Amino acid sequence: MEDVLDVYERPHDPKHPVVGVDEMPVQLLSDVREPLPCRPGDAAKVDYEYKREGTANVFVAFERSGNWRLPRDPLGGWRHYDVTDHRTAVDFAHFVKGLVDGRYKDAEVVVLVMDNLNTHTPASLYAAFPPEEAHRIARKLEIHYTPKHGSWLNVAEIELSALSRRQDDRTPDREALATRAAIVEAERNAAKKGADWQFITEDARVKLKRLYPSVEV
Repeated sequence: MEDVLDVYERPHDPKHPVVGVDEMPVQLLSDVREPLPCRPGDAAKVDYEYKREGTANVFVAFERSGNWRLPRDPLGGWRHYDVTDHRTAVDFAHFVKGLVDGRYKDAEVVVLVMDNLNTHTPASLYAAFPPEEAHRIARKLEIHYTPKHGSWLNVAEIELSALSRRQDDRTPDREALATRAAIVEAERNAAKKGADWQFITEDARVKLKRLYPSVEV
């Protein structure tokens, strides 16, 4: 836990950006009957019955520019959503490659904060790319994992929550999900939405004292 909190305390460095990465499955649902729109004196009507259309996945990367503990920092934050059919090791590898070769192509090292999902490892790169390419990408990564049951320490969860709040109750297909994600991404990036992160190591040692081992002197 303290390892992740120490990473968040680092000063902003474009050559060593700190990026939270996370993902979430989304259940796709369509209407069995066409909803009725609002009419004068009458509310919109949506039938309770729906049809399952499978699932999709949303990857998110969130970089908090400037000082992590100053939410009003004019540098704001940057996020990117990527909607995929699945969340396999190969999907994850392509998402990471897109970050390394896209926004962070000029960075020396990309510092990733992630949970311990079994696909969140450099091994996924080797499952997706030839060894030389996988090695090239892996050498540009510095990975820090949140502890077990501590995924809330990943600031990327804030962005997934923001997207969830903007989702319709029923999203029928991947295309609709991707469209909504693109809208939320553009709006939040334009507004330079940051992360009001106030939890630091000193707080952890007080509020989560029970998680630390007892040492008798």
